[in-house]
Amino acid sequence: MADTRAEPDDFDDFWSSLVRRAREVVVQPTSAGSPEPGTRLVEFTSLDGLRLGGWLTLPPGEIRSAVIIAHGYGGRAALDSRWAPADAAVFYPIARGMPTLSLIDGIPSVGREHVLHGIQSRDTYVHGGCAADVWCAISALEELLGAKLGERHGGVRLGYFGPSFGGGIGALAIPWDDRIDAASLYVPAFGAHVRRLAIPNGGSSSALRDWVQEHPEAWDVLDYFDAATAASRIDVPTIIAAAREDPSVPPVGQFAVADAVPQRHRRVMAMTAGHRSYPEEEAEMAEYAAATRALFSAR
Repeated sequence: MADTRAEPDDFDDFWSSLVRRAREVVVQPTSAGSPEPGTRLVEFTSLDGLRLGGWLTLPPGEIRSAVIIAHGYGGRAALDSRWAPADAAVFYPIARGMPTLSLIDGIPSVGREHVLHGIQSRDTYVHGGCAADVWCAISALEELLGAKLGERHGGVRLGYFGPSFGGGIGALAIPWDDRIDAASLYVPAFGAHVRRLAIPNGGSSSALRDWVQEHPEAWDVLDYFDAATAASRIDVPTIIAAAREDPSVPPVGQFAVADAVPQRHRRVMAMTAGHRSYPEEEAEMAEYAAATRALFSAR
């Protein structure tokens, strides 16, 4: 097999239709107290009528920006505010099927199984639903704040941060929702499927690799969910932190996402490694977090 596949002719039509459906969802957010001070537990409805969860934190003073902070392929059990400005409202939504707040009967919670869920069709593949979860989370945040999001709409500046799984889903979701003003993607997954699946690794792509070897027809679905293809449509300032070495997300896929973002919109920060500790990690991550906060800050 060649190391690339042509993108589907109706790639943009597929994603434009999906985002329209997600934007029409009545998200009905609710919030309740949380043991952590300044934090609210949130529930909201996403595409397919799924009720998902997340956490919302508000700054002590005026809200000048907002940030969606996604998660990796393990879900989320703790909050991490270093990616958001001090004056930001921060929403930590959990994607469908993921621990701890969005476990769904019938959707596997383990990455190696989740990545295969619904792969028989582009209309049922779980990563489409996860992108819709991002768009519905933005709608829920607008309702919770009682404010428009997105500077292009005269609203509050909105940033999206996503690591690994959340980075790949972010690349799929960002181009189609003009409420997002800026993005930061850390070691993003799901880029350049053909090349990344050719590399043995310990992440979810190893399960996907085994599947497509037995079910080559799955390529016709995966073509719609290549994060690098979607990233070529990103039109907002975006930082991509791609690792030179990574045991879980092949670097070839990370850099494919980075290279696909139009040059005028991208800043690439090369990291020594991803998904493991290394001596330079603290300094590199501090620099990256500071750059992300600056990007997300209200102008």
